[in-house]
Amino acid sequence: MSEFINNEHQTGLVAGHPCRVYYEENELTRQLIENINNLNIKESTEAFKIFWEQLCKVELHWQRKENQLFPYLEKYGWTSPSQNMWAFHDQIRDEIKLANQSIRDKDIVAISQNIQAVFRSLDHIMQVEEHRLLPNAMNMLNDDDWKEISASDDEIGWMFEKAPMSYPEYIHPGQDKKRRKLPFSLDGRIKLNEGWLLEDQLNLMLQFMPVDLTYVHENDIVLFYNRGDNRVFPRSAGIIGREVKFCHPPKSVDQVLMILREFKAGRKDDAEFWIEFKGKFIHIQYFAIRDEDGTYRGVIEMSQDVTHIRNLKGQQRLLDWE
Repeated sequence: MSEFINNEHQTGLVAGHPCRVYYEENELTRQLIENINNLNIKESTEAFKIFWEQLCKVELHWQRKENQLFPYLEKYGWTSPSQNMWAFHDQIRDEIKLANQSIRDKDIVAISQNIQAVFRSLDHIMQVEEHRLLPNAMNMLNDDDWKEISASDDEIGWMFEKAPMSYPEYIHPGQDKKRRKLPFSLDGRIKLNEGWLLEDQLNLMLQFMPVDLTYVHENDIVLFYNRGDNRVFPRSAGIIGREVKFCHPPKSVDQVLMILREFKAGRKDDAEFWIEFKGKFIHIQYFAIRDEDGTYRGVIEMSQDVTHIRNLKGQQRLLDWE
């Protein structure tokens, strides 16, 4: 890894950060210069061509500065890079053109002279970047600025054969623990364990779930059911506040009471049934609800028409909308 990435001035630059990528490209540039200097150009023309062509990709490094970094610095009032450093880019571009002409002419003496001029200019501009431009940019730009820069960097490209890690690094939603500033007001919202919803949002979410849900509290009183257009078992508002044993057909009451008894005793935590009902295959589950202390707080009944699911075969990984 780059000595600049590891030194104390670059602490906190995570992989993929645009500023870190600039430092890493400079390290690649230094390595390519060293590789070329270790060659006998006349005897190793193919190796020289490979290293030189990769070195000329420093143009991408400059284009990202000119079109990505400099405009952000201008927003904070620092305009000299856009004028002075860009002018030096153009000077090196002219030196590279001269070196390329001597390569086409196969003039070994001119090649050596011209590429050394390019190397000296590259060394100078890298020193300016690392000791002035990039440290100042890190102090001036905020993290949102760097994220915006990174999001467009791939339109220009990098010196590397493989694109660097994206910034910010992709974090799987299941591992993302960052608490962010919320882009919405909390007024009128219901605080849930993992988020905030308006009452109508919560109702809509429950309404459109493809399952029937009924919540019975610890004293066997029905507190809630979700209202949907395609419920497996019809429900009406009259069951709210009613004992759950009066909400089932007489032939199934004994099993319901047994489930409640076992849940309350802590001997069982779930029960499962499946039946054929009006030409559909219905999956029914009961889950004991317990708080953090393990105290029984009620039961969730969940019923779902799984006819379609049972008929699925093989795999479908792509969207298949007609």
